[in-house]
Amino acid sequence: MSGHRLHWIAAAVAVVSLAAAPGGPPREAAAAPAGKLEIFSWWTAGGEADALNALFGLYRKRSPGVQIVNATVAGGAGTNAKAVLKTRMLGGNPPDSFQVHAGHELIDTWVKSGYMEPLTGLFKSEGWDRAMPRGLLEILSYQGQIWSVPVNIHRANILWYNKKVFSDNGLAPPKTFEEFFRAADALKAKGIVPLVLGDKEGWEAGHTFETVLIGTLGADGYRGLWTGKTSWTGAAVTRALETFRRMLTYVNSDHAALTWDEAGQYIIGAKGAMLIMGDWTNGWFTSKNFSGYGWAPAPGNEGVYDALSDSFGLPKKARDRENVMAWLRLLGSREGQEAFNPLKGSICARTDCSPTPFSPYQRWAMQRWRGDAIVPSVIHGAAASEGWATEYKDALALFVTSRDVAATQRALQKACVNAGVCK
Repeated sequence: MSGHRLHWIAAAVAVVSLAAAPGGPPREAAAAPAGKLEIFSWWTAGGEADALNALFGLYRKRSPGVQIVNATVAGGAGTNAKAVLKTRMLGGNPPDSFQVHAGHELIDTWVKSGYMEPLTGLFKSEGWDRAMPRGLLEILSYQGQIWSVPVNIHRANILWYNKKVFSDNGLAPPKTFEEFFRAADALKAKGIVPLVLGDKEGWEAGHTFETVLIGTLGADGYRGLWTGKTSWTGAAVTRALETFRRMLTYVNSDHAALTWDEAGQYIIGAKGAMLIMGDWTNGWFTSKNFSGYGWAPAPGNEGVYDALSDSFGLPKKARDRENVMAWLRLLGSREGQEAFNPLKGSICARTDCSPTPFSPYQRWAMQRWRGDAIVPSVIHGAAASEGWATEYKDALALFVTSRDVAATQRALQKACVNAGVCK
């Protein structure tokens, strides 16, 4: 049981004792939570801001005396926010809690350097070690301790497709790479771009390739790439690169000039058939009032959930520690996750949320989250350190133009060595 709960139980016992004692002093009410709660994030617009405000609303109901300071920094994927956070953390002025991708983004940057408090006791007292999948708990853990509370789950390894294009051509979503190439040949013959890609920002090719790695190596083999158990120089990685090289022969010629969502217009306009991207695509299609899309696991990815998660932790020098603990309890609760995720477009990290408030895609993802093998996304901060993920991203961005399997495999091996995982 947390110190916060013990404090309030002790206070309640004391009040009852005073009230019951004949001739005792007048009964005094326990002080309500007060002070401030500063929450740092890059959720500044649209559904993400609405989702954050929903959490703030619930927190105010639970702790009306606490002033919430919404410290947001605008910028895609937290690029600007992470720089501001670094200045504050190193300067000894951390926010009370901050948004961070669960996994190595938090652990390698702030846990190993001693800036965070472990939250294992909170997980046990709240029962989250039973309400969240073991694969997720592993992503959150380091040296036997859990370090952040996940408020959501996004899935990276989804193949999105235009349903009319597929039905008009008598096609089904490809489950294997062989089926993918057969469908791609049929679509190309009709003048339709089989695989849509927009890699202007540099990370998108690495995103697509991690699904190829999963589809080639399987869940355990893919996980092993980030722990040293699977060799980057092995035949399986060679085969994955060769598969990806062949897939690239089916992409749109203007891919280098487009972001992923700009390339997604090919799907909306029925000029393209398939896109491999995360489930924020579901929200993007919705924002474009486009409903003619379907989804399936990327080829070879059936039964594997490539996960990333937004989470919050407890900095050691947080000024309002008890208020942070109340915030973290809300984030991990079913009530908090059911309020946040329908607006964010993600799903609960918990496996016991009600599907009622969620979209059809989210309901499908919730079912898969309960039973699929969980693996961490490298492009989105879960699988590897920031430096390693950057080298991986750069190697794949170059591969799109070079198509050099041997050189890319050497670069991936070198990145693993530089990260201290491979020899």
